[in-house]
Amino acid sequence: MVKLGILDYAQIDEGSSAQTALQNTIELAQLAEVLGYVRFWMAEHHNVPAFASSSPELIMMHLADATERIRIGSGGVMIPHYSPYKVAENFRILEAFHPGRIDLGIGNTVGTAIVNRTLNENKKVNSGYEQSIVDLTKYLSDQVDENHRFSGITANPVISTVPQMWVLSTSVRNAKMAAKLGIGYTFGLFPLAGIDKLNIGIQAAETYRNEFKPSSFMPEPKVSIAPFVVVAETNELAEEYAEALDFWLLGTDDFGHLKEFPSVETARQYPYTEEEKAIIQANRIRMVVGDIESVTEQLNELITQFKADEVLLVPLMPGLEARKKAIELLAGAFN
Repeated sequence: MVKLGILDYAQIDEGSSAQTALQNTIELAQLAEVLGYVRFWMAEHHNVPAFASSSPELIMMHLADATERIRIGSGGVMIPHYSPYKVAENFRILEAFHPGRIDLGIGNTVGTAIVNRTLNENKKVNSGYEQSIVDLTKYLSDQVDENHRFSGITANPVISTVPQMWVLSTSVRNAKMAAKLGIGYTFGLFPLAGIDKLNIGIQAAETYRNEFKPSSFMPEPKVSIAPFVVVAETNELAEEYAEALDFWLLGTDDFGHLKEFPSVETARQYPYTEEEKAIIQANRIRMVVGDIESVTEQLNELITQFKADEVLLVPLMPGLEARKKAIELLAGAFN
């Protein structure tokens, strides 16, 4: 049976605070563990006022300390901004404290122009996305490569286990890279709207499986798919919650316009233009919405199309209680 995971943003709900958002994330992770979810990942977002997830690694340590069995991961570390060596050190420390429970999900989104400039202010050379991931695999597994530009350096602490590594992707090219390096492949259905996304994703998953080479990080190929999920006890209630996500995904001012994740009431009060209504309609391809019967049917169709091993659910819904109910409904349907 397909396994379930969660990707969380530590969203700051309307009328709440960053501190409360982070505590809500802990509560959601603990509930996910009780419900049998296999992994709980933290997104990385910078300069988005409504999200408190600017440093997934720091949140991960707290989540791992607050849970016992569920895998804790990044969804993902945006490696173009960082030294692969430092990322390897961070994740080795996480893995040392919680062996067999840490996931290193890696992405290549650089964010807005000002975020990219700020995070790379003193960087003169970028070695490239694939090279950075190759570097990570070497540092985390102590591979000896005398031809490597930094041969002879070790990512400490040296430990006997490695975190699982996953590539977060929306392309066939990165599926090929993940397969070659022997790491997991997560196809993001949620990041961008586009009618060709489904076909690209199915092709990417098939290519990944066909070209996969086992490694110390993953002995066999693993494919997960990641959609926004809005699920509630009734279709009507789910559609209400989806209105808040519709409003949020307009992304006004690079997601800086809204200081908190909006309520349904706030979303309904907004005077939408015809262009914004069209954007909302296009964005619906990024999400699965409905009661549990409808959502289960939609997810099962995606699972079949991708031959997915796991579903990484993104329950970006207004209010902690709505998110908790959503993951309870989904656990009941799939477990």
